[in-house]
Amino acid sequence: MSLLTIILSVLLPPVAVFLEHGVGKNLLINILLTILGWVPGVIHAIIVNK
Repeated sequence: MSLLTIILSVLLPPVAVFLEHGVGKNLLINILLTILGWVPGVIHAIIVNK
């Protein structure tokens, strides 16, 4: 996990997931979690990008 990915995971979680995994179910889940609350989106992005 690069420094850029970590920073993006905190600031813009869907962008970090998109850069690592592209368009797919992980991105859709992360967008939904980020809409529901910023913290769940950040947690998901960090776990998925590990």
